[in-house]
Amino acid sequence: MVTKEKNITTSFKISDILNRKLDERIITDGYGMRGKSKWLREAIERLFTYPNYPELVSLTDDCEIANHPISIRAPAKLFLEIEQAIIPIRKIQPDIEGVKSKIVKTAILQRLIR
Repeated sequence: MVTKEKNITTSFKISDILNRKLDERIITDGYGMRGKSKWLREAIERLFTYPNYPELVSLTDDCEIANHPISIRAPAKLFLEIEQAIIPIRKIQPDIEGVKSKIVKTAILQRLIR
């Protein structure tokens, strides 16, 4: 019997500009709007392959107002990886706020520019 891994859905906010660029890129990459969670999962997984991801996350700037809600549906395993990624990030910048959200924003930005 094959058991399907449990998926979790969470929401966070990003700026309107980042959301617009994200939507454009998802369509350009051929995922369609139904593939947004898949694109985001891949972006997060890819971010964790970069040896300097803690620095990238700690440098992500929250200057823009994050007012556009966005949801991601992903396996519980990915959310565990996000939790584990907080430790090296906090070692670099102990007072950083909203680390999970910054991880996702950094993943989006890195996938957009690479």
